[in-house]
Amino acid sequence: MAGPVKDREAFQRLSFLYQAAHCVLAQDPENQALARFYCHTERTIAKRLVLRQDPSVKRTLCRGCSSLLIPGLTCTQRQRRRRGQHWTVQTCLTCQRSQRFLNDPKHTLWGDRPEAQLGNQADSKPQPLPNTAHPIAAHLPREKVQPQAPVTGQECNSSSR
Repeated sequence: MAGPVKDREAFQRLSFLYQAAHCVLAQDPENQALARFYCHTERTIAKRLVLRQDPSVKRTLCRGCSSLLIPGLTCTQRQRRRRGQHWTVQTCLTCQRSQRFLNDPKHTLWGDRPEAQLGNQADSKPQPLPNTAHPIAAHLPREKVQPQAPVTGQECNSSSR
């Protein structure tokens, strides 16, 4: 169970704008300008409040023009094979910007991994730090300091002339 969410109202606003963009395109696919406005507003709010969006939401927004990327309607989606890996390539039909996503069934996003969850981190015991007095000094080479000759008054006077 998740703890209290910081900026709950901001996340609700972002969710509302994202859902409104979907509804606008579902009712009238020609009204892409309004959906783009909603998505652009959502992006600016998230940037201003420094909120992390879910990767599934970020993947459905064009980084160039803030369009909502729906395959067949506002973007094309192709499967490519390059260097032995399978990629999904989405190209926005408004600004022609493309995004590539790895299409590997074994690949999991960092946020979906168990070690990324805060609940699992709290259960694990913290590892003790190694006992080192000066860990930085151990990596640095020792400097050799040359003793300097004492400065006399005659040397100072002759250099100032």
